[in-house]
Amino acid sequence: MRILLIEDDTVLGTAVRDQIAGDGHSADWVTRLDAARDAMAGAAYDLVLLDLMLPDGRGIGFLKTLRGRGDVTPVIILTALDQVSDRIEGLNAGADDYLVKPFDLAELSARIGSVARRYSGNPNPIITHGALEIDLSARSIRRDGRPVTLTAREWALFEALLTRPDQLMSKAQLEEKLYAFDAEIESNTIEVHVSRLRKKLGSGAIVTERGMGYRLGRA
Repeated sequence: MRILLIEDDTVLGTAVRDQIAGDGHSADWVTRLDAARDAMAGAAYDLVLLDLMLPDGRGIGFLKTLRGRGDVTPVIILTALDQVSDRIEGLNAGADDYLVKPFDLAELSARIGSVARRYSGNPNPIITHGALEIDLSARSIRRDGRPVTLTAREWALFEALLTRPDQLMSKAQLEEKLYAFDAEIESNTIEVHVSRLRKKLGSGAIVTERGMGYRLGRA
């Protein structure tokens, strides 16, 4: 997933960003609401991690504006505000989950996975797709019972297709999933990663619709 982290605490922000990357997600990190608005205007995110107290305003207002314009991007609030009334306000504003600081990074990973599965229509973290058994929580794959190792970028691309099994995704949409991995995206990056995925998961795992994009196939 491509995740937007909105957090002005540099120590916590660094730890959360590293945790996200370690889980195989890509992360864009901003410290202000105006930067968050710019980021969301220019990219499609799968999840937002939102602090409530930021230098240029409160995250609740940002969230209400997001929901008010019909944006249904999942949002997990990360905040030191621990009163029940604060949680109720956040959830009523449209948050999908609420995590009080300080929190365990492993719990954050679990919350992210839970929200992602809920939105992808896969409440069960283990799903079977052809010869593949995929554990969404552990971000692991077995093919015919044997473990398959994917890089973070390969997982990001496969997950994007897996969570939209009936949709065709353009090359540009898949490239968006890789922008936050701090590496240059060349013109053939998607083709290279798709080729590697087919070798690991099966030649039919990803189908190319020439000139249009890619969709999930049968491994």
